[in-house]
Amino acid sequence: MSPVPPAGWEAHAARAVERGRRFDRWIPGILLDSPISRLGYLAGTAFGFVWGTLWSTGRVERRAGLWVFRGMPGVTFGRGGVCVGGCFLTGDGPIDDRLLAHEGVHREQWRRYGMLMPLLYALAGRNPLRNRFEIDAGLADGRYIPR
Repeated sequence: MSPVPPAGWEAHAARAVERGRRFDRWIPGILLDSPISRLGYLAGTAFGFVWGTLWSTGRVERRAGLWVFRGMPGVTFGRGGVCVGGCFLTGDGPIDDRLLAHEGVHREQWRRYGMLMPLLYALAGRNPLRNRFEIDAGLADGRYIPR
């Protein structure tokens, strides 16, 4: 079950997204949605694929444009799962179409930012209600707030 978010979280979320958009203006255009970011996406996907192959004890399948690695030990990914490039690395929890749509947005974020994605995500913070990448991917679909 998704936790109940604190009062006023929507205002914080809106500010986080706007702050992220302002920050993006400082990133050289050649690094965004470019052949360079595409290489970063491919490198992230390669890393995710190797990491998933090493640690996955469950089913590996192609769903909604993602390589989904199931049965990963909890120490090998964050929260309920992690998107690395075009790979979704997760444990044994349920996966539905809405969660895959959320992770699909993260895949597109990887395509836009390439290898900047891990750094920018870290700078956005661990709190999903204030992390622009989680907000843009859909907090309800990502199971951070009730659907």
